[in-house]
Amino acid sequence: MQMISDILLAAGALGAAVYCIVLARRLKRFNNLQHGMGGAVAVLSAQVDDMTKTLQKAQRAAVTSSVNLASLTERAEEVAKRMELMLAAMHDLPDEPPQKVPEEKAAATPDPAKAPEEASDTPVFLSNRKPRMEAAE
Repeated sequence: MQMISDILLAAGALGAAVYCIVLARRLKRFNNLQHGMGGAVAVLSAQVDDMTKTLQKAQRAAVTSSVNLASLTERAEEVAKRMELMLAAMHDLPDEPPQKVPEEKAAATPDPAKAPEEASDTPVFLSNRKPRMEAAE
């Protein structure tokens, strides 16, 4: 009986040894850096690093775009306020067409084309406008 148990113990040890050898080979193939899972893990790790760098660049670009957009929005609001003021000023103008001046009064009024050095009494609107290049920005 003892001999049978020794034979079974030896067979069990031999089976465990074969099983360990098979597992060792599978583990080597699994961790192979060129064809196995180790290579896939190495490639994925490199891709994660690249994506992290790209994400950081995108975040920096988003921050600068946000700052630019905020400044442009502020400028647009200021321009909109000025335009509202101009429209309000236009509503204050009379709706009636100018009256024809009788010929007697027309002869008495000086011709503005003949006397450009004289200051006229008509108000000049939009005299504080910015140059076109500055307004286009």
